[in-house]
Amino acid sequence: MKLDLLNKQWLDIVFEGRNKSYGAYELRKKNNNTSMVAFFIGACVFALAVATPKIAELIGNSGADDSANLDTKITTVKMPPKEKPKENLPPPPPPPPKVDQVKVVKPVVAKTEEITEDPPKNKEVENKKIGSETIKGDPDADLRLEPPGDGPKQAEVVEDTNELFNSAGVEVKPEFPGGLPKFYNFIKNNYQAPDEPGLKGQVFVSFVVEKDGSLTDIKVLRDIGFGTGKEAMRVLNKCPKWTPAEQNGKKVRCSYQIPIKIETPEE
Repeated sequence: MKLDLLNKQWLDIVFEGRNKSYGAYELRKKNNNTSMVAFFIGACVFALAVATPKIAELIGNSGADDSANLDTKITTVKMPPKEKPKENLPPPPPPPPKVDQVKVVKPVVAKTEEITEDPPKNKEVENKKIGSETIKGDPDADLRLEPPGDGPKQAEVVEDTNELFNSAGVEVKPEFPGGLPKFYNFIKNNYQAPDEPGLKGQVFVSFVVEKDGSLTDIKVLRDIGFGTGKEAMRVLNKCPKWTPAEQNGKKVRCSYQIPIKIETPEE
């Protein structure tokens, strides 16, 4: 007898005397249905893959047509030209006051022939408003009240600060009475150079000019030895008060640096 592999009878022959509840028997039994379902799904996927470019092309053409139509509609609309605002127009005249306004001429001393206008009399200004010109009032005009103001503004209070400023960035620099020439003259008259022949150089010192003009925080930044720096500090400690620095109209503390030139005669 010829065995048809597509017929399910061959499964019974193969699995005769075996356990048919085994998974292979069930898989073989449902093979035809599984193959048909797989074929159908594969055909659908293939058809969708083939048709996708065509669908995308149709959608793109439709969007392009809509954009073209929209552009056409927009370009065909013409906006009316805008009118330019008129320039240099005089302001509208103010409404007339409720009561008459009388011009008051300030009295001045002048010659008789130079008087061109007399001041108004008391009866003329009774129940009338005083102004810089004469204006006829309108009894039927609305009574206008000026909006209340904010009142006098208080001056801004600048808080006192103990901040230390640098002489290079402060608005008003500190100054020795009479200027730097007077200061160096004070140094020259009070500085006692060391007994060292041929000594030449500069001593650099720094200090703080306080708000009251006194000198504090005196430091020697560089000296040339032989007690030159110590002597510079002694002289600055007895220095008269300076004019203090100012920032925003307030007296402030300010740092200051100066060189002191030292030169002793040679033997």
